[in-house]
Parts: sequence; C-alpha cells; structure tokens
Amino acid sequence: MSSQFQKSFTQQEAIPDEGIASAIEVLRTGRLHRYNTAAGELSETSLLEEEYAAYQGARYCLAVASGGQAIQIALRAAGVRAGDQVLANAYTLAPVPGALHAVGGVPVFVEIDGDWLTDLTDLRNKAESSGAKFLLLSHMRGHIADMDTIVDICSEFGIKMIEDCAHTMGAEWNGRKSGNFGAVACFSTQTYKHINSGEGGLLTTDDAELAARAVMLSGSYMLYERHGAAPSAEVFAKVRLDTPNCSARLDNLRATILRAQLPSLDDNVRRWNERYRTLEAGLRGKPGVRVVERVQHEAYVGSSFQFHTVGIDGAGIVAFIDACMARGVELKWFGAKDPVAFTSRYDSWRYLGEVDALPRTLDALSSTCDLRVPLTFDLADCEVIASIIAEEAAKAL
Repeated sequence: MSSQFQKSFTQQEAIPDEGIASAIEVLRTGRLHRYNTAAGELSETSLLEEEYAAYQGARYCLAVASGGQAIQIALRAAGVRAGDQVLANAYTLAPVPGALHAVGGVPVFVEIDGDWLTDLTDLRNKAESSGAKFLLLSHMRGHIADMDTIVDICSEFGIKMIEDCAHTMGAEWNGRKSGNFGAVACFSTQTYKHINSGEGGLLTTDDAELAARAVMLSGSYMLYERHGAAPSAEVFAKVRLDTPNCSARLDNLRATILRAQLPSLDDNVRRWNERYRTLEAGLRGKPGVRVVERVQHEAYVGSSFQFHTVGIDGAGIVAFIDACMARGVELKWFGAKDPVAFTSRYDSWRYLGEVDALPRTLDALSSTCDLRVPLTFDLADCEVIASIIAEEAAKAL
C-alpha cells in the first residue's frame, strides 16, 4: 500500500510560552499602540527594534506592519521616485512588484539561472543599458546569489541596493548576514517566515538619514524619539517636515510575540536545515527530479525546499502535483501561467505594463516545484515526504 502523509504543510509551531504570557500582559495594559507608553518606558516595539538590530548587526531597525510595507518604505527612504527604473530579479513573490508599483518605480527585470539565482551577466548588462540607480534584490525562497559580485556591480554603476530578505532571516553569505550588503534590508514576520507574528516586517540599515526617513514614513508623527534603534534627533530634523506619514506601524502585541522568538532563531535555523538536508538526501539522484546543490559560501535557512522536475512536461507536472497532493504532500509549481495561491510569474503582474520577455527565467520556472518545511515536521516526516515525491515523479515519467 502506498504511504500517506498526514500532517499539515501550513501548521507552524506554537508561540513560546513566554511570548503568550507577555502578549497577555500587553493585552491587560490595553496599550497596544507603540507610542502609548508610560514616562521613561520603551515600548515592546522599540525593544524589538533594539534586539533585532543587535541580532542583525545593524545600527538601526524599524518594525512595521508587513514585509511588503518594509519594502515600500525602504524604496521610498532610499530615494526611489515615480518613474525611476529599478533593477529586480524576476523570481519573487507578488508583494515585491506590488511595492515597486506602489512607489511608482519602473521594474527592469533581471533573468535567473537554473539554480534560481540572479543571472549576474544579465544584471551587469541591464545595469549598464538601463542606467538604473536602484536594485531591489529578492533572496527568493532563501537562495542567495554571489553577493560579492553583486556588490561589485552595484559599486561600479553607482547602484543603491535594497535587499528583500523575507526568506533569508538568519542566513549568511561568506560569513556575513544576509541583509548587510546593501543600503537597507527588509524582513518579513508573516506566519510562514522565520519568526511569526501573523503579519509584520522589519527594516535594517546603517544609514542614519535613510533610517530617519523610514521611521517618519512608517507613521511616527513627531514621536520618533520613542524609537530605541533610531538615529539622533538632529538627523530627524533634516527630514521630518519633508517625509510623508504612510501609517505602517507595528503594534506592541505582535512585537512582544516576536521578541519571545528571537532567542531561538539560530537554533531554529539549525533545525530547518536538518529537515532540508533530509529532503535533499531523499530526492538526490531520483528519476524525474533534480536537486540543486547549494553553493559553498551560502549558509542558507531551509524553511522551504525547491527542486526541478526532469522529463515531465507541463501537463505532466500538474498530474504529478495532484498525485502528490492525493497522498498528502502539498507542492507548488512556479511554472503555471496563471497565479495559484502564493505563486505567480512575472508575466502575470499585468499592472506593471509591458515587460521584456525573460526566456531563461521562464525555462527555470517551468520545472520548479516548491514545498514548505514547517518545524512541526520531524526528520522521519521529511523522509516520508521525499519518498512520496520520488515515487510519484518516477510514475510521471
């Protein structure tokens, strides 16, 4: 009899007991708004910003309502204005082009290669031909491209990099934390990310003026001195009357939940990677499947897993995914023309207008399958998942 997987791919671990207790305490105070503080008190949100800045090794941190809002604020604070061209890798999730569209940026999409990494030759060529002065780089599904080369390209062409680290919180490239390569980095704390507040986002930077603009944009009013990981009042004096309030604050309830999870983040990275490597071992070399080998300098976070189908065409992939689902294994396919659930291709974002064809990206996505790896799965679960995928891929050939 064929094995059946029983667990949910969307069930996260419970919030730690200390987070639940602190959330109840915040609720008892009634002071959920980040600026509703007693004299001399730092809010839970400000404390989160201080603690995440220390974890990330950044001078400044801002907590906001979502990862998408973090990207919008970062783009505006970095200087993107309506009509500005912005380089962006074409493999990403919809909030990224959504943020670009919201600020009026014009995307110049860059190809990806078969390992889901930014095509460095295409990036260099488009940096030169477009004259774009901004790069919005998504480390999509946790895959980190050669950051040393990307930094060199940005330096050569005078490009300001905004990093989307929604899938790389806790990851590193060559011993340096993801998010510490550009002018500003954005993180998500949506429920399927590496710390979970349902929705939420974080922004980090070492640039004082950019940080001050971001705080004002987030909706600080003139209460910016109540931020713990923010620049001095002198820096705010330069920008406070010229920066709009976009009302994207994080609240104290979500902040206290996140603070309780931060001490466990590095250990959870280890646990995710154990599960990732179990899936990798179970699928490597199997008929109908190609596992991408991670590069040496990348210390990734395996909170999701991707693979390519081999010898299975579009209709066959749909049947393969349906067969896996019938056995309890939930896969997403990035090659579908129409968006499904969280997945979409660059050519489905019609609100952006006409964009250039990206044949290498379409070819890579045509065989890309993806699954979540929640920490509610143990290693034995991952072995079962891999065996089901391998069996159904072999049948689909």
